Amino acid sequence: MHPHYIIIVYFLYGLAFFSMGLLVIMEGNRASDIRLRKALRPLAGFGIVHGLHEWVEMFDQIEQLSGYTGPIIPQYVRLALLAVSFVSLIAFGTYLLAYTETAQRVITLVPIGLEAIWVFGLATFRGNYPPSEIWAVADVWTRYTLAMPAGMLAAIGLIAQQRAFRRSGLVRFGQDALWAAVAFAWYGVVGQFFVQATALPPSHIINQDLFLQIFGFPVQLFRAAMAVAAAVFVIRFLRAFQVETEQEINALQAAQLEEAQKQEALKGELFRRIVDAQEGERQRIARDLHDETGQALTAIGMGLRGLSTALTNNRSPDQAVKTLRQLESLAADSLHELQRLISDLRPSHLDDLGLPAALRWYAGAVQERTGLKIRVDTEGDELLISSALKIAIFRIVQEALNNISKHAQAKEVYIKLEYQSQHVVVSVRDDGVGFDLDTVRMTRTRRPSLGLAGMQERAALMKGEVSIQSSPGQGTIVEARLPLQSEESEA
Repeated sequence: MHPHYIIIVYFLYGLAFFSMGLLVIMEGNRASDIRLRKALRPLAGFGIVHGLHEWVEMFDQIEQLSGYTGPIIPQYVRLALLAVSFVSLIAFGTYLLAYTETAQRVITLVPIGLEAIWVFGLATFRGNYPPSEIWAVADVWTRYTLAMPAGMLAAIGLIAQQRAFRRSGLVRFGQDALWAAVAFAWYGVVGQFFVQATALPPSHIINQDLFLQIFGFPVQLFRAAMAVAAAVFVIRFLRAFQVETEQEINALQAAQLEEAQKQEALKGELFRRIVDAQEGERQRIARDLHDETGQALTAIGMGLRGLSTALTNNRSPDQAVKTLRQLESLAADSLHELQRLISDLRPSHLDDLGLPAALRWYAGAVQERTGLKIRVDTEGDELLISSALKIAIFRIVQEALNNISKHAQAKEVYIKLEYQSQHVVVSVRDDGVGFDLDTVRMTRTRRPSLGLAGMQERAALMKGEVSIQSSPGQGTIVEARLPLQSEESEA
């Protein structure tokens, strides 16, 4: 082949690997597989360094054609570029084969061991070959001990990556990895076995002159062809990262859509529960008014009619006074019951005295009504919090005490209100019989509960959360953690 064509071959040879290295640098960090991402870094180093080595060879050919006899770049620089590039390719192949952290630590011994063999050989050759041949022998030794294993390891690693692509459903990119493996195998086994003729066996027989005699073209052309093929197929399977990214984006969009649908369903369920709660509260108020206040007013009306009849008929004044006192007592009881209903709807203590005082007042009322021993403690400096947050905390405690009085069979209850820097935390602990949380959750999936579920939904509206801890015979702890909201932020 004409020397000018060899220059073009070296240029294309170096350009293929150099371009591959640059593209791997730009695209390699997009790989979702950490193992592959680590492996692509030394591959990028191989492409750039080996491309520079081939361009050094190209400049050497140019200098020879121009009549310059000495090397334009020192021989040790060429040898260093060649060795570093193939050590990087060895690291690429070994990283692809390391699927666990232990394997990664063990497999790093492979490039270290090959480097040790290479260095030991170079040290041995210094005294066995004349200075005029030592650099050529070192070049051949580097290709035997580093380049050929590097090509094979890269091929084996790419075959493993091809299987990984197939498992991920990226069959087309797996085929590209397989063809890249074939190119690296031919490049390492054949392209690096036919080296320049030296006294180092078997290069004195199997060398690039023999390759030229057998195939009719120089081995550099074969290396360049394999380099182009390897670079093309590596660049093609790099597009798998874009496909992975698109798949992840589609998966995220599907997840967002599903989450949005769930949120809409939850909003509908919450709205339905709110309506049910409103209707339930109206029924309770109507029942209480009918059972207590309504009956009392009916009795007062009947008593007043009886009193009017007695006064008209000039009956005993003492009996009239007695009837008036009974009516007065009945009216006072009705007024007290009406005040209790109003307090349950909106305790004035929340607005007048604050949350801690309202909790103590309500705990005292429950204690008087049920016989429970209730203790209320406050930690931290009381803060000015929003009205909505006060109501939420009060209703959660109210519901917890309601559940305790109905189901817990408890004797003592401890309520703790804690003001933190970013949250308000309230907990209600009892010494009752407790319950099985899993059973309650299963019940709620079949029939929504307006007790525990109501507390959790009320907290969720304030962007907080309610946690419940309970087990049979161990009592129950209800804790609500709500983000702090000031009156100014509410306004």
